[in-house]
Amino acid sequence: MPTPKKGARLGGSASHQKKILSNLAAQLIEHGAIKTTDAKAKLLRPYVEKIITKAKSGTLADRRNVLKLIPNKAVVGYLFEEVAPKFEGRNGGYTRIVKLENRKGDNAPISRISLVTEPTASTEAERANRVAASKRGQGTASAETQAETDAPEVEAETATDSAAEAEAAEVQAEAGTENAESVDADADASAIPASPVVEDPTTADTVETVKTEASENR
Repeated sequence: MPTPKKGARLGGSASHQKKILSNLAAQLIEHGAIKTTDAKAKLLRPYVEKIITKAKSGTLADRRNVLKLIPNKAVVGYLFEEVAPKFEGRNGGYTRIVKLENRKGDNAPISRISLVTEPTASTEAERANRVAASKRGQGTASAETQAETDAPEVEAETATDSAAEAEAAEVQAEAGTENAESVDADADASAIPASPVVEDPTTADTVETVKTEASENR
């Protein structure tokens, strides 16, 4: 049995896988959306998008090639006449896969694959407007960021200047306090009266006694 190049093998053989994808593609084109397992949805997406790309040309050769992949004339006719014209101007992105809750019973992962028929591409004017708005937004954001970056620097410089001024004021206040204390000390020293000299009475009596004895000896 040949080994698939990538991804899981649906069914038991390559031919079985082609039949499964052909039936799933026919159901998707006919109903616009189907629910299937994740593995089948991932393999079905590129299979269907290649078919839609061929159907957009509308040539007879492409119609025959699509009939080989989907052997259902009604579905192929609906694809060429109704579905393919909705994808004019779009080079891919024809389908969308949305994950759903796991299936009850075997807990298999389920996805919903659908055709994206609504217009998704924007005009050149809309793209230009979005680009201009994005640039304006980036310019405003950069200006705000620069302002926020400069603001802390200014605040830091202001705080540094304020701290220096506060330190200078403290130094001046301390110097004034020291001068005031020295002036007060000088004033207190000048206000204290000179203490009188007190003579020792014992010394005075001794001097008088000596003088009396000297006069008597004479």
